[in-house]
Amino acid sequence: MATIDQKFSSPFTPGSPAPADLFAGRIQQIREVDNYLRQSAAGRQENVFLTGDRGIGKSSFALIMRQMAGVNHDMVGIHVFLGGVNTLEELTRRIVEELVKEGWDKPWYSRIAGMLEDRVKKVGALGITIEFRPEPDDLHLLASRFPEILGEFVARITEDRCGVFIILDDINGLADNNQFANWYKSFVDEIAIHFGPYPVFIMLSGLSERRDQLAVHQPSLMRVFRIVELERLSDEEVEYFFIKAFGEAEMNVNADALRIMVEYSSGLPVMMQEIGDATFWTDTDDVVTKRDAVAGIRGAAVSVGQKYLDPSIYRAIRSDRYRAIIRKMSADSIIQPTFTRQQIASILTDEEFRVFDNLLRRLRELGVVEPDREGGRGAYKYTNQIYPVYMWMEAQDYMR
Repeated sequence: MATIDQKFSSPFTPGSPAPADLFAGRIQQIREVDNYLRQSAAGRQENVFLTGDRGIGKSSFALIMRQMAGVNHDMVGIHVFLGGVNTLEELTRRIVEELVKEGWDKPWYSRIAGMLEDRVKKVGALGITIEFRPEPDDLHLLASRFPEILGEFVARITEDRCGVFIILDDINGLADNNQFANWYKSFVDEIAIHFGPYPVFIMLSGLSERRDQLAVHQPSLMRVFRIVELERLSDEEVEYFFIKAFGEAEMNVNADALRIMVEYSSGLPVMMQEIGDATFWTDTDDVVTKRDAVAGIRGAAVSVGQKYLDPSIYRAIRSDRYRAIIRKMSADSIIQPTFTRQQIASILTDEEFRVFDNLLRRLRELGVVEPDREGGRGAYKYTNQIYPVYMWMEAQDYMR
């Protein structure tokens, strides 16, 4: 039996994509993308827009598909994170850099090295980091001639690999960029008109709002993408995840504990990881009880609140009136996942009521609440059940 002081490694990975052996659900979507991978490996250029709510597990899904691209279809797979990127030059530079990193120690790298000349550098004192750093003029050329350059790259590796699978993640800075929308449409059109077989699969990953932004800039671009949407996991899939994850740590889970962890996970992988991890470190006897799960949920609420609510709400909304309203929204109960505008308005002062609709709009924009269509006009629900727990704890001064 391991005490909390003897525990070394949690099977849960909050803040990171789930490892393949703990990936839950998504069978239909996996089969769908696997079919597209098969077609791409045979020479067809494919484009998928992977979408879903915040915390739904898009990065974990993309990681699984990258692994399948390599194992099942012998494709080179790369995952390009584009946080902060807002230019075509930096976009294409990062794609090439990830291809270089992926191939650095592979037999096929020698055949692409001539394309890169002296623009690849190994840097770092404590460890080797590979960087692709061309001159500004070369960067502009890379962006403008990317279909040709990427096609040449693929042609040089075909003795070893069948194609390339590229995941473009976190496209926030590019989605509202008119240049990117037009560039991507031109990229696809040029391949269709001027190239033969082009075994390249590109998967964009983002919220549905990002796709809408692209559509505003280039409406015809939407016909390019196959849409793969990830929905919340079922209770059965969440149960399977918890049982398997705790089982890897040789821990048993009581039925009551499992039920409450499933309920508060709200079908969101990000919440499953947070709750599982907090509960893992709370337990002291390798048997997860309801008491352990409740403590874990509270611990997860603090972690989630500090990561997602503090930066986006409590720090972004500086007004004392907003903070007072949030406390009143959460003061009555720890477990109420829904509320109505009328219900909250009835407990506000006149001064608070004047700014309440502005706060409600901000909460919707930040993905904290959404309309509750089953509750009727003016009804709202939290996007997950951890948010109201944290807001209740914050209102009750639990963190002070």
